[in-house]
Amino acid sequence: MTEDIDILNKFSKLHILIIGDVMIDRYLYGKVNRISPEAPVPVVALGNTDNRLGGAANVALNIAALGSTPLICSIVGKDNEGQLYKRLMYEKNLDTTGIVISEDRRTTIKSRVIAQNQQLIRLDSEDKFDLSETEYEILAERIETIIEKHPIDLILFQDYNKGILTTQLIQRIIKLGQQKKILTAVDPKYNNFFSYQKIDLFKPNLKEASDQVPFPIDENHIDSLDAADTFIRSQLNNRYTMITLSEKGIYLSDGKASRIFPTQPRIISDVCGAGDTVISVAALGLAAGFNMDIVCELANLAGGQVCEKVGVVSVDKDILIKEYWQLQLT
Repeated sequence: MTEDIDILNKFSKLHILIIGDVMIDRYLYGKVNRISPEAPVPVVALGNTDNRLGGAANVALNIAALGSTPLICSIVGKDNEGQLYKRLMYEKNLDTTGIVISEDRRTTIKSRVIAQNQQLIRLDSEDKFDLSETEYEILAERIETIIEKHPIDLILFQDYNKGILTTQLIQRIIKLGQQKKILTAVDPKYNNFFSYQKIDLFKPNLKEASDQVPFPIDENHIDSLDAADTFIRSQLNNRYTMITLSEKGIYLSDGKASRIFPTQPRIISDVCGAGDTVISVAALGLAAGFNMDIVCELANLAGGQVCEKVGVVSVDKDILIKEYWQLQLT
C-alpha cells in the first residue's frame, strides 16, 4: 500500500475528547513459596505496588502516546483513591479539567495480585449505579464547555458499565457532536449497547456483539458477521461497524463492503488493555481521515503489541510505525 501515512504529523494535530469510566489499575506484586495451611490457596508475600491509570484514562494514555491531545471527562469519588487518580493524571501530564468529583460514588479500583508473572486474583472496588441527575448535569455541562473551548476532532465514548455513560448523556453528546460536525466513536459494553444511534464508529468485541444480536455469530464466516452488522445497523444507523475477534483479527463493515483483517503472530503475555489500544488507534485513524483498511491494520498491530507485555500499557508509536511498514513489505 503506497498511501502516505505520516502518523507523527497527522496524529499530532488531533484533539480527542474521551468520555467514560475511569479507574485505577493496581498491581500487587509478590512471590508464592507455599500453600496456606488454612485453605488450599497460595500464600503471597507482597512486594511492591504499582498504580496505573485505567479504563477511559488508559485510552487517553494511548492517545497521548500516539502524539495526539486527549481530554478526559468522567467522575471519580471524593476519596483517597480519587485524589490518587488525579495525581496520576498530573504525573502523566493529562488535563484534569473534565474530572468531576462525586461525594456519592467510589473511585473504581481494579487490584490484581501477581506472582511468578501470573495473575492470581483480581479484586474490584467500584460503584455501578447510574449518575444522579445532579452529577449528570454537572458532567454534561463540563463536556459542553470543553467542546466549546477546544478544537475537538472526535468524541470517543469508552464504556465499562460503571454508570457514567447513561443513555441520556450518550444521546445528548452525540447530538451535540452532530451539530458541531465532530466525529464520534464508541467501545460499548452490554448496558446501553443500542443507545449510540448515528455513531460514526461502533466497535464492540465479539462477545459483546454476540450478547446483543438475537442469533449466533460465527466468527469464522464473514456472512455471519455481515448478518450481525446488518442487525446492528438496523438499531443504530452507524457509519462503520468494527468487531474485534481476539486472535482472529478485526471485522470491518461500512454497510456496503466488509472484510476481516487477520492478526500477526504474537507471544501473548496479557490481554488487559488491548481493547483500549484498538479503539484509540481506530478513533485516531478515523479522525485523521485514513483509509479504513489502514485503520484496521494499525489497530490490529497496536492491540497485538500491548498483549506482548504484562499489565495495562500504552502502545509504542515507533514500534507501531515500524511494524506497519514491515507488514506492507510482506
